[in-house]
Amino acid sequence: MRPPYLLLDIDGVLIPFPDTDGSTPATHARHDVVPAGRSADNPVTVWLNPDHGPMLMDVIRTGLVTPVWCTSWRQDATTLIGPLLGLPMLPHVDLPRPQITTSHPNGYLWKRDHVDAWLGDARAVWIDDDFTGLDHAWAAERTARGAATLLVQPDPHLGLQPEYLTEVAMWASQLPTGRAA
Repeated sequence: MRPPYLLLDIDGVLIPFPDTDGSTPATHARHDVVPAGRSADNPVTVWLNPDHGPMLMDVIRTGLVTPVWCTSWRQDATTLIGPLLGLPMLPHVDLPRPQITTSHPNGYLWKRDHVDAWLGDARAVWIDDDFTGLDHAWAAERTARGAATLLVQPDPHLGLQPEYLTEVAMWASQLPTGRAA
């Protein structure tokens, strides 16, 4: 049985949102990146924690999860953000670019329907800062149907913390592998 997917968001997870005073965690370093469709004279400033790459690699190397970007950064996650953290090339969920004014147009995270279709019946742990109660209910329903699903929701001003990846590894290690002993 395939290891569960580790779906990784970026904004609010790897790139924290500034506090009301505009500050970001002292652990994060500034980078200017140029996403697809932007010109080099109009970069985007991001703040990344250099410890996140090694922390994620520790979990990836266990083989307990299959990492995939699940972010509105789409392919730019692999070409811009991943290299800054020392991550290998990772696939991404090809999310659309919806014309929405809220991240919860139906009361739940806008990505969810696309992720659900992409996953099918695959198991997954999804790290995103923007889940609602309806997303947690969806994860519980998937798990009840036999597609184990864990949602991990960092504080968007702090982002990914080591304990979240410990939780991911522990959860994944307790899933049946489907291999004969």
